[in-house]
Amino acid sequence: MAAMFTCCLGCCGDGGTGHIPLKEMPTVQLDTHQMGTDVVVVKSGRRICGTGGCLANAPLHQNKSYFEFKIQSTGVWGVGVATQKVNLNQVPMGRDINSLVLRNDGSVYHNNEEKNRLPANSQPQEGDIVGITYDHVELNLYLNGKNMHCPASGIRGTVYPVVYVDDSAILDCQFSDFYHTAPQGFEKILFEQQIF
Repeated sequence: MAAMFTCCLGCCGDGGTGHIPLKEMPTVQLDTHQMGTDVVVVKSGRRICGTGGCLANAPLHQNKSYFEFKIQSTGVWGVGVATQKVNLNQVPMGRDINSLVLRNDGSVYHNNEEKNRLPANSQPQEGDIVGITYDHVELNLYLNGKNMHCPASGIRGTVYPVVYVDDSAILDCQFSDFYHTAPQGFEKILFEQQIF
């Protein structure tokens, strides 16, 4: 009987401990395989500098996503959502149907059309946190945790968080452990296998 019990435990393939190792979920970060040729991504995929854009490594599959960007150094920059067809070497983005972005001047562009604009007294400055919510229809913007009531829509298909920089801008991406609490109903980006 003891031999049978030992054999049964030994067949588990883990030395008989009975534990099955859990697979660690990947971290959402900037994707160095989907970035412009003159872009530099550092700080474990969280900081972008150089010239051009970069997509995150996870599409926005869930219904309500939230993510943030901190402006470490001003210059030309933009943040928002884009499809994988976006030209990551073209700055500024928002010139075609493949990106919907807030630009450093406070304008929100999609398909070369200004969709909205931040209030005049709400221009993002160095050190500010830009929060973005996206619900597959509408993108909304937050500045230092405050809703800017600046919705924009129009992009179609599977989208990813996108950020672009130029002219010495440096931005940090925050896809979890946010500086500000996510708006009610919105949450960090989940990989597809985390949703189901």
